[in-house]
Amino acid sequence: MINRISHIQHTLSHRKIDAILISQPDNRRYLSGFTAVDHNITESSGLLLIPQRGTPHLLTDFRYQIQAERDTTDFEIHLYQRGVFSLLKKLLPQLGITTLAIEANYFLHSKYLTLAKLGTPLGLHLIALDDTIEKLRQTKSDDELASIQKSVSLNEAVFQHVLPQIKAGQTEIQVSQILENTMRQFGAERPSFDTIVASGPNGALPHAVPGPRQLRSGEPIIIDMGLVLAGYCSDMTRTIVLGTPDTETITLFRLVRRAQLAAIEGLKPGVSAKKIDQAARSIIAEAGHGPNFGHALGHGVGLAVHESPSINTRNRKLLRPGMVVTIEPGIYIKGWGGIRLENMVVITNTGHKVLNQDTSFLDL
Repeated sequence: MINRISHIQHTLSHRKIDAILISQPDNRRYLSGFTAVDHNITESSGLLLIPQRGTPHLLTDFRYQIQAERDTTDFEIHLYQRGVFSLLKKLLPQLGITTLAIEANYFLHSKYLTLAKLGTPLGLHLIALDDTIEKLRQTKSDDELASIQKSVSLNEAVFQHVLPQIKAGQTEIQVSQILENTMRQFGAERPSFDTIVASGPNGALPHAVPGPRQLRSGEPIIIDMGLVLAGYCSDMTRTIVLGTPDTETITLFRLVRRAQLAAIEGLKPGVSAKKIDQAARSIIAEAGHGPNFGHALGHGVGLAVHESPSINTRNRKLLRPGMVVTIEPGIYIKGWGGIRLENMVVITNTGHKVLNQDTSFLDL
């Protein structure tokens, strides 16, 4: 954590900013180790105040005092009783802070107005910063990579345990509940997102919500699942068929798998995210299904299940060692259904490593 704080403080010094206020929960945990979660964007379990030099501060309330003391070692903890802004009104002058950065992509406008109002008599100048911590989070440490690998492996174990239990006649909701219950039984903190089980025509919706539709033999079923283990996320999609798949399903499955492999093969340092997306998209387009693959090829995964870098047609940023991304091409046909395959891959110094080990989905 100390090196991460030092990096932020160096950035503040370079930008001539006295301090930064961290409100985004994943960024807060990344920099401090504080594991408390926010129930929604309007309810915060705490903020970090990191000055350009000296000790960083964690601002929270009584509910999280023990958790804050347990999770953090290098932060000075401040408890507020009348809200965080009342505490900031006292703390900012004490620390000599007159220029304060906020996270532009997360800090609510209503809270910005409150902070600006209390800061006016203090001569406080607010500065909006974009993606300062998110850029740092893109490159994972060895410890982070080990945690992500454990999350991926547990996610695969859950899928393999539940797969034999999936039968025709079950509803999408039933299967999603079995998967999420098994995640917790196997030791996961929680799902990293709401599990998707999309059968038959519902598979044409990339972000389908499991419903009462019953699974049927012979049709493709998309299962998109992930879990959180020790704070780190996994994300995996498999397309299965109960019974014998028809020729069209097999053909489309193999096309999507070929596109996935082409993209994975190109993953290495110095290659643009756009080029990786094109590697998969061109194969699907050449087969006549370009319009049926309308989403980005992938995204970063770490403390958040969706984070930078995005693997899409617009991102010209170059990949670096330590980045963890999903590769998830898909084909979606209205009235028929869909096929999507997703694995997680880490960029290494010399190329890449696929974190998923299970290959049973290739039996289709």
